[in-house]
Order: sequence, then C-alpha cells, then structure tokens
Amino acid sequence: MRRYWLLSVLLLTMVVAKSQTLGGNAVFNFLKLPNSPQLTALGGVNITNQNNDISLAFNNPALLKDSMHTQMVAVFNSMPANIKNLHWMLGYHHAKLKTNFALGINYFTYGNITQTDNIGNIQGQFKPTDFVVQLMASRQYMEKWFYGMSFKFINSNYGVYRSNGIAFDFGVNYFDKDKLFQAGVVAKNMGTQLQRYTSTVKEELPFDLEIGISKKLARSPFQFSATLHHVHQFDIRYNDTTFLNENPFGGSVNQGKNTGDKIFRHFVLASQISIGKYLEITVAYNHLRRSELKISTAGNGLSGFSLGVGALLPKLNIRYARAYYQNNTAYNQLGINMPLNQYFSLGKFGERIHW
Repeated sequence: MRRYWLLSVLLLTMVVAKSQTLGGNAVFNFLKLPNSPQLTALGGVNITNQNNDISLAFNNPALLKDSMHTQMVAVFNSMPANIKNLHWMLGYHHAKLKTNFALGINYFTYGNITQTDNIGNIQGQFKPTDFVVQLMASRQYMEKWFYGMSFKFINSNYGVYRSNGIAFDFGVNYFDKDKLFQAGVVAKNMGTQLQRYTSTVKEELPFDLEIGISKKLARSPFQFSATLHHVHQFDIRYNDTTFLNENPFGGSVNQGKNTGDKIFRHFVLASQISIGKYLEITVAYNHLRRSELKISTAGNGLSGFSLGVGALLPKLNIRYARAYYQNNTAYNQLGINMPLNQYFSLGKFGERIHW
C-alpha cells in the first residue's frame, strides 16, 4: 500500500510541475526564503543534510525524524530595510501511529510604510506582513526510506491588498546509515491562491522540484551536499515580460546561450565540518543568487556565498548564519534548538502523551 502511495505522489508531482509558474510571475515568493540559520548557511536550498536539526524539515518533511521528538527551534532574522523574520517550529513523535508531526510558522514584517493615493497625498501608514503556518507529518518505510507531507496556510497583508492560499509539499528521502549517504526529492508549494490581491488576477505559487544528495566521509569531519532546484525547467533565468531587456544588473535578461551557466544555476553546493562534538562550520555557494543579483559595473565580492557556525551543547544548539546577496550586502540569522522534554516536565499528562 505504501508503494502505491509513493508512486501516486510522484505522478502528482510530475503533473503539477507542468502547471506551475516560475520566474517573476509567482505570488508568495517569501516561501522561497530560508527559515533557519542551518538552511541559510547551506545556501538557502538543501533537502538532504545529515543532522538532527528539525528546522530543515520545514523545507523537506521527509527529514522529520522520531529523534526530533519535542525539539523546538526559534529563529530571528535581520534583513536590510528594517525587514524582520521570525520562525518557530516544534516536533512530536506519536509512537502508536509511528508518525512524526511538526507545527511551524514563518513570519515576515516589513516595518511601517507610508501610504499615499495615486497622486502622492499621504494618507497614513501601514505595516505589511507575510506569514505561512505549516503542519508536517512523516513516516519511515522499511529501513532506509522516509516520506513526508506538509500542509501550508499562506497569508499576505499589504494594507488594502490582502491575499491567502494553501499549498502542499511532498518529500521522499533515502538514507543509508552505514554508508553515510542520503538522497532526496521534494516537490514544494503545490497549491492555489484563495483570496486574491485584486478581484481579476489569480497568480500561481512558486512551485519548485528539488533533488539532492549528501555524503559524510568516514573517519572525517566533512559532509558534502549538492542540491538541484527547479529541475523541471532547464532555463530558470528571471522571466518577467515587464522587465526591461537591458538592465543594470548584468546585461540583457534574454541574452546568452551559455549552456554551462544555465545548468550551474540549478546547483547549490555546501560543505559542513564537525569539529569535535560541539562545533560545526558550514559554507555554501548558490550560483543562481550570484547570477541574478550581480552588478556588471562593480565587483560582486562574496555574492552567492553563505556561511554559518553552530555550538552544539548537550541541551541547547545555537546557530548563526550570514548570507551574502548583492555586492557584499548580507543578512544575519540567529537561532536556537532545544528539546523541551529535557527542560519541562508535564507530570502525568506528559506521561500520557509520551512527553
């Protein structure tokens, strides 16, 4: 029965992949931003990294494991222009159902913005926000296979313009503990816009189909990951017909027949180093980010690169990440992971729910 379920998911993924929109034409693009320091340090896209950080399951539900029972993550992200991002997530393993569950939220606030009419008269201020609430579930199949699903409720509020929608993610991972190898595939943001910003235009969600692998080296502190995103479309250069053909960020939008560059834009490469039991260092490179945000008339510095450090204490993990976007403009992310059942006892109620 589970085999038929997995086959159905893969067939549904292929159908949806042909119907979703890419480039600059999608709504709720904040869904593509990394939710945690771990993912930010890994280049913003990773579905196979081997560790016990529950925040990675927010982007691939197949990574949700029973070892993450009662694990909570809380993240603060400071971006340019007074943009703030908060992320929270909590996991729970139900022994009788042999199923892992998690609940999470990713919230963005963009500060106070002056509201004007169409001729510039100030009418006050408004505070735009975006958020997604996510419910995840995963199970194990046989010894090495894991599969999971996420349900998302998405909400966007830009003053008088408001929108919401629903979406699903499906993920399947293969993990060989003996060979320290993991591979995965995930289809993200399959859904629809419910309430529209305007009464006439319905927009598509930012669908993505990702595959990835990770490998830890035996008797070595190194782990390497390679992730491909948008594998269902070869040319993923920015696609917006309202954007000028000639732009100041790197020449013509539609020019160039460099097949190698088009292929490499799909890749995010990462390496993680474990120093002893209590310290990890991560570095990654995202070629699409560097290519889209490059400035042809200036040096691009570390654009596309990201790095992170984690202190893995027995009852508390603290992680920090820094990602470079345009001309060395970077943002910082700080997060903590903690197993709540090691801090708080719920007495007999806790025993009943296997806390």
